[in-house]
Amino acid sequence: MSIERFIAKRIIFGSSGSNQLSRPIMKVSVLSIALGMALMILTLAVVSGFQKEIRNKLIGFGAHIQITNYDNNVSDEPQPISSRQDFLDDLKELPQIRHIQSYATKSGIIKTKTDNEGVLLKGIGADYDWSFIEQNLVAGKTFTVSDTGVTRSIVISKLLADKLELKLDDKMVIYFLIRRTDSAENVSYEQRVKTFFISGIYNTGYEDVDKKLTLVDIRQIRKLNYWNEDQVGGFEIAINDYKQIDELGAEVNAIAGQGFVAQTIKETNPTVFSWLDLQDMNAVIVITLMLLVAGINMISVLLILILERTNMIGILKALGAKNKSIRQVFLYNALYLIGKGLFWGNLLGIGIALMQQQFGLFTLDPKTYYISVVPVYLDVATILLLNAGTLVCCLLMLIVPSFIVAKITPVKSIRFS
Repeated sequence: MSIERFIAKRIIFGSSGSNQLSRPIMKVSVLSIALGMALMILTLAVVSGFQKEIRNKLIGFGAHIQITNYDNNVSDEPQPISSRQDFLDDLKELPQIRHIQSYATKSGIIKTKTDNEGVLLKGIGADYDWSFIEQNLVAGKTFTVSDTGVTRSIVISKLLADKLELKLDDKMVIYFLIRRTDSAENVSYEQRVKTFFISGIYNTGYEDVDKKLTLVDIRQIRKLNYWNEDQVGGFEIAINDYKQIDELGAEVNAIAGQGFVAQTIKETNPTVFSWLDLQDMNAVIVITLMLLVAGINMISVLLILILERTNMIGILKALGAKNKSIRQVFLYNALYLIGKGLFWGNLLGIGIALMQQQFGLFTLDPKTYYISVVPVYLDVATILLLNAGTLVCCLLMLIVPSFIVAKITPVKSIRFS
């Protein structure tokens, strides 16, 4: 053990009466760092969890990337395209792509004895990935799309079921307005009615989608729109790594070629993702403020320790100790206090985050925040980086104040001790 560490240890753990003033101040500094670290961990955990939860819900409804007909008409009912596309084989060869499925959408109006409600039917085929809906099912089950016949089953949200007073196996009557074009100048509209039976009820808490999205057999959409058996509304693509979504979106768009457009979930929901990106700025502001508070707090503690140990500094200098060596003594003290604060801060922050994950102690208004419980996501690498950054920032802020040791002369400090 070096002499600097030995002296620092005696200062921290010594029991002499000369250090009674610094004892409560050191405890306050440790508490301040602990609370700051806990707050930083919780801020990052909540921001990351919030972004991940909302993003996963949007992706669960609409996948990472959608390929549709290049059409200037912006609506929920894209122009049909053939399901037999040469670019699909090229896309399946990309290792970043996990799954490709076809879909079609159609707007309609549910009519019950007491109420009417506009909905969006999403037609899905046998290739549809049900995992997201199954995770959020609260009643019933999903349906199977087979080659033997068209199913009349429908999966709706709990929000919609409660509003229209519907339950499992109830009959739903939906009205549609069909646009038929015989020629460029001959456009007509007709009303059609379809009957479905509720096979499952889901609840994601994302009200903007829950209030209108239903799932049906894609062949029901084809029949309503008078499409051919090989026509679909578009393709949904799920990828392995969300961080690559922008690059893959551009690559998929290039592979699809002329006549098609590939849009990422960020492009189809720009408002929501811009709002999520703003949460990063909030996290940066909180962390910056906490680092400044912790650094200023440690500067105060260091100055008090130096002033309280002026006599000791004078004696060490009289014995031949250099300023650098004495500065190391007090930086070791600061390192101990920072480390102790980080330990308790991690224990507190991670503990609260784990309790929130397990018990959902803090709730939210789903109408405003799209989710009912405050989500948290703990990333080990992020927490380690946060600890390392806090330690380095605090120590760097202490280097300049530690130079006050050089201003203390042995003669004056020993004379007036």
